Amino acid sequence: MDVLLTDDERAVQQAAAEFLATEATPVLVRQAERAPDRMSHELWAKVAELGWLGISLPEQYGGQNLPLSYLGLVFEELGRRTAPVPMLGTMVVAQILARHGSPAQLALLEQVIKGDLILTYAVQEPDTRWSLDAVELAGRMDGEHLVLSGQKAFVDNIHTAGKCLVVFRMSDGSGLGLALIEPTLPGIDATDLITTAADAEAMLRFTDVRVPAADRVGTPGQARAIALEMMDLAAAFTTAMMVGAAGEATHRAVEYAKQRNAFGQPIGSFQAIQHMAADMTIGVDGAQLLVREAISRMGLGLPARVEVAQAKAFANEKCLMAVRMSQQIHGGIGFIAEFDQQLWYRRVAAWSLRCGTTPEHRALVAESLLDRQGPVRLGYDQSLQDDAMRAARVRS
Repeated sequence: MDVLLTDDERAVQQAAAEFLATEATPVLVRQAERAPDRMSHELWAKVAELGWLGISLPEQYGGQNLPLSYLGLVFEELGRRTAPVPMLGTMVVAQILARHGSPAQLALLEQVIKGDLILTYAVQEPDTRWSLDAVELAGRMDGEHLVLSGQKAFVDNIHTAGKCLVVFRMSDGSGLGLALIEPTLPGIDATDLITTAADAEAMLRFTDVRVPAADRVGTPGQARAIALEMMDLAAAFTTAMMVGAAGEATHRAVEYAKQRNAFGQPIGSFQAIQHMAADMTIGVDGAQLLVREAISRMGLGLPARVEVAQAKAFANEKCLMAVRMSQQIHGGIGFIAEFDQQLWYRRVAAWSLRCGTTPEHRALVAESLLDRQGPVRLGYDQSLQDDAMRAARVRS
């Protein structure tokens, strides 16, 4: 991957940065935190008008069909301004529908791109694990309907979403499934959660919820692969937002260190502060490189599970370290609710626990390294490695 942005990528990122710096102000963010649905509908409409919702979606539905890397850059800027819009769930599910949806589901992309349809996904359950092995929401077929019973946790923007992509497990032992459901179906009960980020998350309880069989996404044999793809997209885009938010927190802390005086000189002149600023910058830049590589590989259709895990595990630690140090540099004022600095800290702290914790992603990386025989190269298809090893044995 070329780590340098192209002129077009740089132009998109700059345009997003300038727009959000004006529109997604801390004042707007605070207003959204107090709103019942925890979002800014006005900002969402402007985002749709700018075409961001279709930036990496097919042209036949009104999108621009740009590489996924462009969308990753937009997520960085959304995180930099902690923009209160339901972009994550909408874009993750839209990408899955664009790749695996039925004709009827693909038609929904036109509404998504116009900003008329908000989407979300439901993977985790009350035990909080970011793993398909933890899925217990039960599904069974009853004629032309799928019946769902169980719980889902940490579902974003369920009250404003028109559709939710749900991962479930068939009771007959046939494996996992996915269905694009309406959150208002009878039998679905949502309980709002109080989050560190002060955003919209909920627990869902499904009691014999009847879903038309036509609303399933992909075939039963494809369900696990599609669900993993959705999880990787969610983790990568969340990491991109963490990078943006931690980068902004770092910038604000460094500027403050240049201006705040102690003992007759700026606190940035003290070695302890200098080393903190250096560690923050190194951590954020490293996370940025890792997540950009992961998103680039996904956009090219290359294996990227390990790259996503590397990026999220690294960002969980380094971006959280950066926002914590930014609080320390600001001193006591950084922890005051009326002071803006805590806006970035709270979001990175929350995002570091979503879409997989550090131990969960480390385990995935470790598995790729240690749980298979023979040499393993990160991000490469294991079957290709096995073929190469067999060929080498034949030659010998």
